[in-house]
Amino acid sequence: MKSAYELAMERLARTEPQSAPLTGSQKERLAEIDRVYKGRWAEREIFLKARLTAAQAEGKLDEIEKIQRQLGDEKLRIEEERDAEKDRVRTKG
Repeated sequence: MKSAYELAMERLARTEPQSAPLTGSQKERLAEIDRVYKGRWAEREIFLKARLTAAQAEGKLDEIEKIQRQLGDEKLRIEEERDAEKDRVRTKG
């Protein structure tokens, strides 16, 4: 008996057209995108964690919660931007 995950993957394989193998330049571009966005996240994380540490030292609970939410939101936004750019590279051919 197949799991729900396996069934979903089979349906996706049937509906999703087979993608062509990536070229060497596409692979290089994808790796570069990963490096760039990893750096962007590191910069934001350092900045926000410094603010979080300062807020914790001052005991500002509202500010702490706001910064923690912002950390999650920023990471998600950067990951979405990275994935969109990688999809453009993959579909460009």
